[in-house]
Amino acid sequence: MGHTMSARDLVKGLSWNIGTTKVTSIVEQDLWWRIARFLPDAKPDLVASIPWIQQFLDDDPEIFPLRIQAFVVDTGDHVALVDTCVGNNKDRDFWSFNQLSTTFLDDLAAVGYPQESIDSVVCTHLHVDHVGWNTRLVDGTWVPTFPSARYLFGAEEYDYWAAETDDLTMATFADSIEPIFNAGLADLVASNHAIAEGISLQPTAGHTPGHVSVAIESSGERAVIIGDMSHHPIQLQKPEIFSTADVDRAKATETRRKRFAEWESDSVLVIGTHFAPPTAGHLRAEHGGWRLIS
Repeated sequence: MGHTMSARDLVKGLSWNIGTTKVTSIVEQDLWWRIARFLPDAKPDLVASIPWIQQFLDDDPEIFPLRIQAFVVDTGDHVALVDTCVGNNKDRDFWSFNQLSTTFLDDLAAVGYPQESIDSVVCTHLHVDHVGWNTRLVDGTWVPTFPSARYLFGAEEYDYWAAETDDLTMATFADSIEPIFNAGLADLVASNHAIAEGISLQPTAGHTPGHVSVAIESSGERAVIIGDMSHHPIQLQKPEIFSTADVDRAKATETRRKRFAEWESDSVLVIGTHFAPPTAGHLRAEHGGWRLIS
């Protein structure tokens, strides 16, 4: 089966240089999920038939590591934080997300980015594990974690979730979204919004209606942070494999095929938000899909 992934193998502190821009991973937690429950079409025989995928599996081939992480994008003139994980002290009905107490902010500061250094907070979409550190609990009140930042939310994404009334969405809005608006730090933006020189949003709808990825360009080099457009590298090889969290499965598949082809053609470094190490690589067409070459 080749190399398999286990807890001891997961490397933290990953970073990549795209021209003069640096992208740094800040890991909140690593989880191990059963493939069949999250990617139900990723059957064991299919997974076993793709040799390069084996490095992204656990010692148990039916389990895959799922990384919860944020990314700092530092151009030298602008510092953006992309996706803010789950956050501490939040009531969630999923045990891996409930009432966390992590060192996320300390880890962020340790690599040179204290809270006040962040200029923009960017959420690829508004699921619970991408907005949590938007806020922190201070004296019983949820306040913006990054007081110097503008928080950028896709307008289409915001409108969709603001109309939902399920318990998780309402709780997420109450403790991680509404306090940002109340503080006057929120901007609703288009899905192709230019964040700063060399950083922009790219529409990648399907997982959610207004899902975006974050495109980076510097000195002729390009990269993209893909959010939840794909949760696991097997979806590169088999774009038709859907996640149970995809709102529009057909659209998500269409988006994966379209963007993967573009990113391969343009030699874009693909950074997988939930991918276990090596987390990033370039795409190469293979057997009707794409392979990640790190």
